[in-house]
Amino acid sequence: MKAVIQRVKQASVEINKENIQKIEMGLLIFLGVSTSDTKEDAKLLAEKCTKLRIFEDEDDKLNLSVEDLNLEIMIISNFTLQADTKKGRRPSFADAAKLPLSKELYEFFIDMVKQVDLKSVQTGEFGADMQVSLINDGPVTLVIDTEEWKRGK
Repeated sequence: MKAVIQRVKQASVEINKENIQKIEMGLLIFLGVSTSDTKEDAKLLAEKCTKLRIFEDEDDKLNLSVEDLNLEIMIISNFTLQADTKKGRRPSFADAAKLPLSKELYEFFIDMVKQVDLKSVQTGEFGADMQVSLINDGPVTLVIDTEEWKRGK
């Protein structure tokens, strides 16, 4: 499972040119599910995301999490995070999980994040055409890959 985590001042997603979800200060998480991912991966990643200390404390040190500050999270499914670009110029998505696994783990990840006491958790719509807007704060952007955890990196 891969996540691109961006600390944001605000973010929004427009879904199918209609429905708009918004958050203020918090995290925007793009989530890609691979064929080898499990519920345990989703659970560990959700815990990591909500507890990442990437917000400043009173001494301007990155010491506080989205959970500590009771902020907001937006989660967007993004299968292209599983792209393999080693060969050629066209990415391969062979490692991206297909339905029903991809949707099941995406929704399970959301459920795990919602168990944390946050101001709100907003989402995109799995498989929908979405336009995401954000104001990156810092910028602070992290990439987490649970496969690296399994390999011990």
